[in-house]
Parts: sequence; structure tokens; C-alpha cells
Amino acid sequence: MRCPFCGHSDSQVKDSRPTEDNASIRRRRQCESCGGRFTTFERVQLRELTVIKSGGEKEPFDRDKLMRSMRIALRKRPIDEERVEKTVSAIVRQLESMGESEVSTKQIGEFVMEALLALDHVAYVRYASVYRDFREPDDFNQFIDNLRQDAKA
Repeated sequence: MRCPFCGHSDSQVKDSRPTEDNASIRRRRQCESCGGRFTTFERVQLRELTVIKSGGEKEPFDRDKLMRSMRIALRKRPIDEERVEKTVSAIVRQLESMGESEVSTKQIGEFVMEALLALDHVAYVRYASVYRDFREPDDFNQFIDNLRQDAKA
């Protein structure tokens, strides 16, 4: 495993343990060159997923890209990193279990919206503002009003 600090190609595993949901293995590693310590996660990959973008282009599914978008929505919110990791893993499992090797960005976005609604309402609104392309303050008001109505029901 390449060191994220110095780029050296070898590191030594110091500790391994399953994550809480047993969906992956968490490994603490130490670089043999600079001594830096870092954590990696090893997961089972059921199938290679291809993402079909809204313009029709295709690209390989990137779990890290999904993680980054979740982190952006959750920035400065009181959600710990392990919950974010679990949520992203759950979304990936949903995508893989659909039985299709190609998945649309729309489907991914809907899964993220569903997960964020359960995780944090502020992050949900942040993500929705980009995903649903809010252009006016009234777009936010209407979305939040709908969220309040759904919460009452």
C-alpha cells in the first residue's frame, strides 16, 4: 500500500480488525520509509459498476467520489466519520445488489438523498440544493416546506 505522506510503495500492517458492520476490514499501517501511520479499509467488491452520467457518458464507479460528496454535504455537522463510512458502504451495497453493472447518476443521487435524510437534515438540504439544482431562495423555501410536511405525516 502506497504511503499517503511520502509515496513509498511499502507499508507494514500494524493492526487489523473488522468494522462495526463487518462489511470491511480496517487496517492500521506504518510506512517503512517515513514511519507515517495511516488507516486503510479493505472491502468485498461484488461487481464492477459503471456510472452513466446525465449526458450519456460512462465512467467507472468511484467510491471515493461518493465519499467526498457525502463529506461535503456533512461538513461541520456532528456526524462521526464511522457513520459516514457505514452509510457510504450501505449505498455501495445497494448499488451492487441491484443486479445491474451500469447505474445512472440519478439512481446514485436518490440513494444519497435517502441516506442523508436519515442521517442529517441540514446535509440533506445542502446535497439537494446541488443535486436538484436550486437557483432561487424560493427553491430552498419550497424544499424545506415539503420536508416539514413530510416530517409531520
